[in-house]
Amino acid sequence: MVSVSRLRTGERGQQPTRRLVSLLDAATYLGISYWTVRDLINRREMPAVRIGRRVMLDVDDLDGFIEANKSRRDLF
Repeated sequence: MVSVSRLRTGERGQQPTRRLVSLLDAATYLGISYWTVRDLINRREMPAVRIGRRVMLDVDDLDGFIEANKSRRDLF
């Protein structure tokens, strides 16, 4: 599993950061379960990229999902 900090920043001497991440890495990044990510994709609430049999998510789409689901009112 890729650390969340490497999704965006990378590390010195390493290859460029990855733009596409696995469902498990996306779940870690969002702080939700793997199954919730799958459910969001199946309900077409989150775009995904299929490469062969693998399903990947774009980090920019994850950030967009966060922004789109932010509440502007008091939650508590």
